[in-house]
Amino acid sequence: MTPFTIDNLPYGVISTDDNSSKRCAVAFQQFAIDLDLLYRHGFFASIPDLDVNVFANDNWNAFAVLPLRTRATVRARIRCGILDKTVDKAFVPLSSVENHLPMHTYNFSDFYCSLEHAKNCTEVMKLKEMSSNWFSIPSVYNGRTSSLAVSGTPFTRPYGMYPDPQTGAVSFQPESKVDFELEMGVWLSTPVPRGQRVDIARAKEHIFGFTLLNDWSSRRIQGFEMPPLGCFHSKGSLTSVSPWIVPIEALEPFKCERSTQQEPLPVPHLMPQDDAALTYDIDLSVTLLRDEKSYRLCESNLNTLYWTPIQQLAHLASAGEGLSTGDVFGTGTISSSVTNPDGEKMGLGCLVERGLPRTMLKSAPSDLHDTFLKDGDEVIMEAWCRNKMTGEVVFGFGECRGKVLPAVPGSI
Repeated sequence: MTPFTIDNLPYGVISTDDNSSKRCAVAFQQFAIDLDLLYRHGFFASIPDLDVNVFANDNWNAFAVLPLRTRATVRARIRCGILDKTVDKAFVPLSSVENHLPMHTYNFSDFYCSLEHAKNCTEVMKLKEMSSNWFSIPSVYNGRTSSLAVSGTPFTRPYGMYPDPQTGAVSFQPESKVDFELEMGVWLSTPVPRGQRVDIARAKEHIFGFTLLNDWSSRRIQGFEMPPLGCFHSKGSLTSVSPWIVPIEALEPFKCERSTQQEPLPVPHLMPQDDAALTYDIDLSVTLLRDEKSYRLCESNLNTLYWTPIQQLAHLASAGEGLSTGDVFGTGTISSSVTNPDGEKMGLGCLVERGLPRTMLKSAPSDLHDTFLKDGDEVIMEAWCRNKMTGEVVFGFGECRGKVLPAVPGSI
């Protein structure tokens, strides 16, 4: 089924062969609805607060800062237009559009907030135990916005510095262990002025919506460069995001409790209450395409994170550094302890976690745990929201996909 049902109506930016201008669109079934065209034809004239054509922009930032009631009115107007077919003149087949990044982003940060993921990585790295601060604050680092790219952008195997596994000699060479990381991207609407913090009870008001996010990782480079300051080139080559932002309003029916309990309890400014205590029930999967064969590598859920997206946002703004409309943060790799009928761990959101005998997956390619991703491999991530009563799919997020290309020799 299509991920873009009438209950979804996600936000994206498109261009077409006959109109190269980037403009805002909403996805519905197999179409993009050109909102710029609708605005110019008076479709939104009944909404007084929408007195400027924010849909002619090449991003959703100007719309995201509008009052929530205005955004809700626009969504209701589009929904009515679908039902009475008055938006049909703005239908553009998704097969004929080029997708672009949905927002202009000033800051990108990436979290490390899955307990299953952290435990496995601690064991893979042969550390004695997890750092105690991991249980006190959501672990996070600042990334680089230049790495952000829309789904479909290929990942070129990077060069970097790391030691030869046999000789130990450090040299500049192509990365030999390319990995994916299954995450969700959380996009911000209302900005946070510098010097101010976000009350966790109101943090959700600053969230515009969610996409899938693949934080491609170079594990050999990462292992050598991390001490003592952390990730740099190992995370800077590419961060893929799905092109359609599912708005926070559409996710309301899928609120749920987290499945991982926090111990010890968070400090007061990270202690969620009532609605802020919830996360979202979103099924996630990763599929590998290799040599014309398909392999399911992961099945997980957003609700397994130890630190929820709401807590992550409250922490992100807690030191008064300020946040901007269009900023995005990755939730961190979303790994869970779920197993398949053979008792194998199916919930692991990256390949580095499968470097342990107890986490290997027999249904995966036999050399996957040694070679990681090969040139020509394609990684496809998907996410779906299901009806809590029936289990039927209500809508999805669309694909976040990327193909690994060979390293490029030489320099310019």
